[in-house]
Amino acid sequence: MEITPAKKLRGEVTVPGDKSISHRSVMFGSIAKGTTEITNFLQGADCLATIGCFQNMGIGIEHTPDKIIVHGRGLHGLSKPSGTLNTGNSGTTTRLISGILSGQSFPAILSGDESLNSRPMARIIEPLNTMGAHITSVHGNNCAPLLIEPGALCGCRWESKVASAQVKSAILLAGLYADSETSVTEPVLSRNHTELMLHGFGARVSSKIKADGRAAASILPCEELYGQKIKIPGDISSAAYFIAAGLIIPGSEILVKNVGINPTRAGLLTVCENMGADITYLNKTSSGGEPAADILVKHSPLKAVTIEGSIIPTLIDEIPIIAVMAAFAEGTTVIKDAAELKVKETNRIDTVTENLKAMGADVIPTEDGMIIHGGSMLRGARINSYLDHRIAMAFAVAGLAAEGVTVIEKSQCADISYPAFFETLDSLK
Repeated sequence: MEITPAKKLRGEVTVPGDKSISHRSVMFGSIAKGTTEITNFLQGADCLATIGCFQNMGIGIEHTPDKIIVHGRGLHGLSKPSGTLNTGNSGTTTRLISGILSGQSFPAILSGDESLNSRPMARIIEPLNTMGAHITSVHGNNCAPLLIEPGALCGCRWESKVASAQVKSAILLAGLYADSETSVTEPVLSRNHTELMLHGFGARVSSKIKADGRAAASILPCEELYGQKIKIPGDISSAAYFIAAGLIIPGSEILVKNVGINPTRAGLLTVCENMGADITYLNKTSSGGEPAADILVKHSPLKAVTIEGSIIPTLIDEIPIIAVMAAFAEGTTVIKDAAELKVKETNRIDTVTENLKAMGADVIPTEDGMIIHGGSMLRGARINSYLDHRIAMAFAVAGLAAEGVTVIEKSQCADISYPAFFETLDSLK
């Protein structure tokens, strides 16, 4: 994909449904009793992998022009799959479905593409096996493929070393099938989409912030979940590219409509405001406990910030585009406490710094983040996405604000979360 500089960007954008919520809506609808209707579902490769897995376990899932309809069969209604459950490139699918499969009466094998099968799974294998699950890494390397065999689950109190919504969710989902209460304590609060949605489906789930600042979520065993109507807000991770583009390209003004602004997910907006961004929130709404708003963004001179600590889990997927913004900001931006970047679709510390350097930015990788000396004009370059959708989209935005032509290699990976991304970007020129 070839990207040429943009003089300015103007217009309205409606981004696809939130990826995290889309995954969960299909999963929870599949193990609920009755019908779940989902509007604004993200039709990206990752979420379609989730649909495929549950169809392979006997769940009827319909695609209509305006909704997804899941015919749930209850907590114990899944059937043994006919073959390996293919999770594609989706870590969310793999980790969350492991919690559900741990409580089933049949064995299953989970496997994905080369990237997925190189990502660490010990972080879910260990707590789930502690609960009584039988999960084995087929190749003995704590990665997928994973063999999950039936086991009697017991409630547990798990102390997680990392703030990870995927780890927390896997444990809570297994807790639906356990014999007593299950709780997860994290260093700081991670995304709470699972807790909010499970509550809506009828689970007895609760969360709190402890006196020491750690976050705890707990769930009681469940007899049944019940189908719901779910309206999914726009994905803030997808909105982030248009927000950034509007801020760094002179003369730009972009309205991004119906964006989820859940505080456990919207750290990007806090960072933008701290950088001096001109952002206005319009038409605030809420559905199923998930707040949303239209976001109006105008070009702004940005200043450097330090990004660290408890805000990191709320913006971990947005760090590639935040790094691009930092390259255009005045001063030195420091990103730290973000070692989780190493175990995403790529090692994003490496891929972000490599590609920023290719464009002429002054950036230094660190063990848990990066240091970006901003203010220099970037130049067009050949960008290797390494098939990481967030790298491809972040550097497409960088290319719009750089001098000369930028070429994004393997740009088709944007389809993982945003199939129409490049067309939408073009529509604003």
